Amino acid sequence: MRDYDAWKRAFDNDPVSREQGGVRRYRIACHADDTNHVVVDLEFDAAGSAAAFAERLRGLWGRVGDELGLEGPTARVLETVESNEY
Repeated sequence: MRDYDAWKRAFDNDPVSREQGGVRRYRIACHADDTNHVVVDLEFDAAGSAAAFAERLRGLWGRVGDELGLEGPTARVLETVESNEY
């Protein structure tokens, strides 16, 4: 993306209603050397909910991606196969 601050304002406005879409929690990570390279990890209870939400995101990106300066946004549904904390 070209402007993290503009994107973050849009994210905070929540135009896709994350909670209503099944998002349980989210994490935002930026590349250590480039805050305009962002990864957003959304957690869901079920893969089906995640897939439906990914379609909503793609629709949003199609409408406002250019004005937010998004460059090739992608959405992938991943399932956690193992997790551990130290």
